Amino acid sequence: MEDVAAFAGVSRSTASRALNDDAYVSARSKEKVLAAAKDLGYFPNQAARSLVTRRTGAIALVLSEPEARLLDDPYRTAVMRAGYRELADVGSQMVLMFVDGGEDLARTMRFLEGGHVDGALVFAPHRADPLPKALKGLRMPVVFGGQAGNIRRGMHVVDFDNKGGARQAVEHLVKTGRTRIATIAGPQDQTAAVQRLAGWRATVVAAGLDPADLSEEADFTLAGGTDAMDRLLARRPDLDAVFVASDMMAAGALRTLTAAGRKIPDDVAVISFDDHAALAPAMNPPLTSVHQDPRAQVRQMVETLTGLLAGQEIPPRSHVLPVSLTVRESA
Repeated sequence: MEDVAAFAGVSRSTASRALNDDAYVSARSKEKVLAAAKDLGYFPNQAARSLVTRRTGAIALVLSEPEARLLDDPYRTAVMRAGYRELADVGSQMVLMFVDGGEDLARTMRFLEGGHVDGALVFAPHRADPLPKALKGLRMPVVFGGQAGNIRRGMHVVDFDNKGGARQAVEHLVKTGRTRIATIAGPQDQTAAVQRLAGWRATVVAAGLDPADLSEEADFTLAGGTDAMDRLLARRPDLDAVFVASDMMAAGALRTLTAAGRKIPDDVAVISFDDHAALAPAMNPPLTSVHQDPRAQVRQMVETLTGLLAGQEIPPRSHVLPVSLTVRESA
């Protein structure tokens, strides 16, 4: 700081105010100080600055899921990319954390409680996950992506309309004349999967159709979708449509249907959920899919978190983002 001030020909206090974007510095002095800092390669010491501001400039993105599954999940990958970009846009550094088991939980809580970040964006979809309850005691703002665990009150949540998306998918299938509409649901320990299954069932019943023996559960993986479709075909070979709770499982379902000699969509129409840009359009045939935008979700989460950090009075609530149906050749 002394070198910058001397190089710019101003006092140390003026240099400090200019570098901190203080309003009580003339435009000419600020320009000289910033030019001097650039020429000298000066950067503020973040550790020293944090002692004054009580801010680290970092936000944790916490994903509570087995690491191997995280890296193979297109949705979680999109969340990571969106987190990096949205936090960069507000001048924050993203700290990516995986929670895979009890040891990771303890380590994560020690890190968050240690003041290394200013807040956390958390994705903890499993109902039995102990992380959401542990986070309630943190003295920092936390925003959840999707409903977390069995906790419903006192949380800032940004979620998608999972039930409404399933309804749109089934209504489209009904309008195109399908009468035996099956579903491959996601794991029922996750709220999003529960809501998508409930949306399918309610819409099928409302259309006067029978949902009996037309549902299978899988684990949001390609192999899970393949096996679930096998079981459905063995039990209900007369099915003429299937709503699949994720693009990845739908890719497995398409594989099974093709191997069984079913033409898509002539024999069986297929609709999935996610509309991942690199996956749904690339399937053969391209997938009709319920569109959700992970970046829009993360953007809303970051907006809520930065508002809380700025001292805004934002009451805890569940903010539900709309979804839409992208129609392609599979249905």
